[in-house]
Amino acid sequence: MAQRGTPAGDFDYERHGTGYAAVRRPDPRIEARVHAALGGARTVLNVGAGAGSYEPSDRWVLAVEPSATMRAQRPVGAAPALDATAEHLPLDDDSVDAVMLTVTVHQWGDVDQGLREMRRVSRGPVVVLTFDAVALQEFWLAEYVPEVFALEQARFPTIEHLTDTLAAGSSAVRVESVPVPWDCVDGFGEAFYGRPEAFLRPEVLGATSALAMAGADVAERGLARLRADLASGAWDRAHGHLRTQPERAGALRLVVAHA
Repeated sequence: MAQRGTPAGDFDYERHGTGYAAVRRPDPRIEARVHAALGGARTVLNVGAGAGSYEPSDRWVLAVEPSATMRAQRPVGAAPALDATAEHLPLDDDSVDAVMLTVTVHQWGDVDQGLREMRRVSRGPVVVLTFDAVALQEFWLAEYVPEVFALEQARFPTIEHLTDTLAAGSSAVRVESVPVPWDCVDGFGEAFYGRPEAFLRPEVLGATSALAMAGADVAERGLARLRADLASGAWDRAHGHLRTQPERAGALRLVVAHA
C-alpha cells in the first residue's frame, strides 16, 4: 500500500498515524448521536475516515482516506476505503444518501471546497463532528500547553463558518453540543478532562495531532508542569472536581446540514 510523499492535509499521518486506532476508538454514546443524525440514510460516505471510527455497520458505507498508514489500520470487514481527498471526491453528484466526517475538517487544505464536495455528492444530510475552537480554549489543558491551543484555534474553522458554508446548499443547518462522558473511550484531548494522568502516556500524545505539530519541546515543557502539579496536588486543588463529574459539555459539536 503506497504512502503519499506529501501529506494530503496539515498533518502527516503517514509518519505519525501509526497506533492511532488503538487510542481513537469510537465511543458508543457519541456514536449514537452521529448515527441518529444520519437519519434513514442507507448509503453513507465517510470522508477523512481514518481507521473507521463511527462508521455505521448496518448501512452501506464507502470511506475516503488519503493516508495509507491510516487505511492500513482499518479493521477486517470495514468498508472499502478510497485513496482520495475531501476536496476532490471521485463520486457523481447526489450519489449517496448521506455524508459523515468526524474530527477531520480542520485538517483539510481547502475547507470550503471540501464542504461543497460533501454537499455535491449527498442527496441527504451532511453530518460533521468537530470541535468549537473557541470553547476549546476553556479546557484546563490550555493552562499547560497554550501554544497547542492557539494552534488549534487557527486550524479549526469556526462553527459559524461551517454553518454558513453548508447553508448555501442546504435547507436547514443545526448545531448540537455533544457532552463528553468521563469514561469516553475515544482518546481526543477533552476525553480526559477528569483523567489528567492520561496525558503522560506516550500513546495518548501520539494520537493528538496538535501536540505533535507544536513540537516536542512545547509538549515536554507543558507536560513536565502537569506532572509536577499532579505530584504536588495542585492540579486536584484546581480541577479535582472533574474526576467525579460524569460528563462535560465542552467543545465537541455536531453540525448537521439537511438537503
